[in-house]
Amino acid sequence: MTSATSLQEQRLTRHTDSHNLISARWAETIGRHSLRYGFVLVLLWIGGMKFTAYEAKAISGFVANSPLMSWAYSLFNERSFSSLLGVTEIAIALLVAARPFSARAALAGSVLAVGMFATTLSFMLTTPGVWEGSAGGFPALSVVPGQFLVKDFVLFGASMWMCGEAVGALRQAEQDIQS
Repeated sequence: MTSATSLQEQRLTRHTDSHNLISARWAETIGRHSLRYGFVLVLLWIGGMKFTAYEAKAISGFVANSPLMSWAYSLFNERSFSSLLGVTEIAIALLVAARPFSARAALAGSVLAVGMFATTLSFMLTTPGVWEGSAGGFPALSVVPGQFLVKDFVLFGASMWMCGEAVGALRQAEQDIQS
C-alpha cells in the first residue's frame, strides 16, 4: 500500500509541477505582450494628444523649467513643439510595436524610449510643485505634477526591459545564422 500511495503522490507532484510550469509560461507570455503593447498604446494615445492645444499647454511648464528642453521654446512655439513630441512618441510606439517583424526596429524604439523617459523623469527635479508642501514636501508627491511624473519610472523600466529583450533576440538570430 505504501509504494502505491508513494507512486500516486509522485504522479500528482509531476502533474502539479508541469501545470505550474505551464501556468508560469502562460503568465509570462501574457505579461510580456501586455507590457509591450500596453506601452505602445500609452505612447500612441499620449502622442496623439500632443497635437491638441490642451496638451501643448499642459506640458509647457515641464518643458519651460527643464534645462534639457527649455531651449526648444526658442526654436518652436508651444503647439509646434508639442506636435513634434507627438510625432516622436508615435514613431517610438510604432518601432516598439514592430517587434514581431524586426528586433532591430524594436531596439531602436526602445533606446529612444529610454532617453525619452530619462528626460521626463528629470522633470521631477526641475518642475516646481512636484513635492507636496502641505504634506511636508519630499517624499510626499503632489497629484500633479508629482504623481503624474512618477509613473514614468515604470515606463522607463519597460523601455529598458524591451532593449534587453531585443538585444537578446538579435544575438540569438546571429547565433542561428552562424550555426
